[in-house]
Amino acid sequence: MIQELRIRSLGVIDEAVVPFAPGFTVLTGETGAGKTMVLSGLGLITGQKADAGQVRSGADHADVDGVWLLSPADAGPVLARLAEAGAEPEPDGDELLLLLGRSVAAGGRSRAFACGRSVPAGTLAEVCEQLIAVHGQADQLLLREPRRQRELLDLFAGPDFVAIRDRYAEDFGAWRSAERDLRELVVHRQDREREAALLRHGIEEIAAVSPVPGEDAALKAQAGVLAHATDLLAEVGSAHAELAGGDGSEGASVADLLARARRSLDRAHALDATLAPVLAQVDALAEAVALTAGELAQYARDVDADPHRQTEVEDRRQLISGLKRRYGPELDDVLAWWAAADETVTAADGADDRISELTAEVAALESRVVEGAGALTSARVDAARQFGTAVTAELHDLAMADAIIAVEVHTAADPEQFTTEGADTVAMVLTPHSGSDPRPLGKGASGGELSRIMLAIEVVLAGVNSIPTFVFDEVDAGIGGKVAVEVGRRLARLARSAQVIVVTHLPQVAAFADRHVVVTKDSGGHVTAASVRAVEGPDRVRELVRMLSGLEDSVSGAEHAAELLALAEDDRAGSGKSVRASGAKRARIR
Repeated sequence: MIQELRIRSLGVIDEAVVPFAPGFTVLTGETGAGKTMVLSGLGLITGQKADAGQVRSGADHADVDGVWLLSPADAGPVLARLAEAGAEPEPDGDELLLLLGRSVAAGGRSRAFACGRSVPAGTLAEVCEQLIAVHGQADQLLLREPRRQRELLDLFAGPDFVAIRDRYAEDFGAWRSAERDLRELVVHRQDREREAALLRHGIEEIAAVSPVPGEDAALKAQAGVLAHATDLLAEVGSAHAELAGGDGSEGASVADLLARARRSLDRAHALDATLAPVLAQVDALAEAVALTAGELAQYARDVDADPHRQTEVEDRRQLISGLKRRYGPELDDVLAWWAAADETVTAADGADDRISELTAEVAALESRVVEGAGALTSARVDAARQFGTAVTAELHDLAMADAIIAVEVHTAADPEQFTTEGADTVAMVLTPHSGSDPRPLGKGASGGELSRIMLAIEVVLAGVNSIPTFVFDEVDAGIGGKVAVEVGRRLARLARSAQVIVVTHLPQVAAFADRHVVVTKDSGGHVTAASVRAVEGPDRVRELVRMLSGLEDSVSGAEHAAELLALAEDDRAGSGKSVRASGAKRARIR
């Protein structure tokens, strides 16, 4: 659950801490007092787009921090996502303390934080979608859309249905992909055959030469050696003679000189044993000279001075140069063209076989898609019946005694009309009272009816929805009187299984809350730290009186407020006592 919200320099709010209760919390206050900014703060925490216009005039930035208490047993997905971002909540007794934050600069840039670490705003959105659901006027408008109605029905259908839908979606994607491949192959088969005919000439030309990677560079080096073979042999022979002696030597060779030095050092070593390291160095030099001379001799033997070989190398170079001019510019480009052309020709030659394979694959996948869509339809029809019955029962408790909600599932027969969600279109239909005709929510439901329907749906979904906190922004819009009492009662009952936070102008709703938070503005038009406070006892009665009549000192208003509080207390206790039987309680509240 969310424990508190800390806001600084956001809109009219200078600085405020908004405390929330585990059950049902209401936020009330005069119009423009800053309740909307509280919801805006929640929106920032949940990853919504930041708006520099929300930063209070004169401030450099606005900051919002939300504090959550999590049960480790129920926070698996949240903890996993936080771990991916390198964030870890702090232990707090048997629970975990989670701090999420957002800072918006006056220049427009924003930063997001989780457990003290900077994270993308998208991380906040992913974490908070597991923690909190915010419902406002926009959600009531979305309720008119068939897509949203289908999403709500699917959520009610439960995790087994979601597993069926996921398998269907995978098959549907594979079917559409195979269809595209088949269509593309059939449509472009003649073009590919013509292209293959042109490519075959180039393939044959390159295959006749069969170059290998790096061959052009190797041939160039070999050609250089062959062109200067005589000079190479002469220079290498001279170097060999200077090192090891022989016909080309003009005096003592290096090997001879080292041998003389070795003999002299042998005699010196006999007189002074400390010359042993020098002797070892001379021996190493002699060994290196002998090794080098041997390598030169081997090189001379390997040099190919055959003019026929030189001609062969030059001819090969000309062939590869011709390929590079036509398919290059480099040999690697030639080889890449060859491989790609060969693949294209192979594909064109096997097009008929591939078309046959794809045709069979498309048929098999379509059969699986049709079967999966049928399973989805069957599950949706069953869920629609139960969902309609459950929501209708809730509406009866919300002073829509004769209203009936029915969920119609319309199924497309042609697989080409299927979507990733199946073959079904879902329509919620409202019969508002006896004798009236059923009408789609999108065309006939009023704002007040939509508010109650939305609340009824949330109560029904509470049993299958794992989200622990619900926020309602004026869910009571367009209603009043007895209906407002029933809405308050229903919100209180929803709060038995989840945390509920409501922004309301109706005292009938506020009276049912476990915690009542009042937002006010100071004389300067700002919300300060002292402007957000939880009220109890006489202070709460005065706020309810203000909401009832606008006259905080009204005696009759105070009696009415006390009656509302007593009614809410009776409802929580489940005593079933009438309001008249609660006079003693009303007296204590006053």
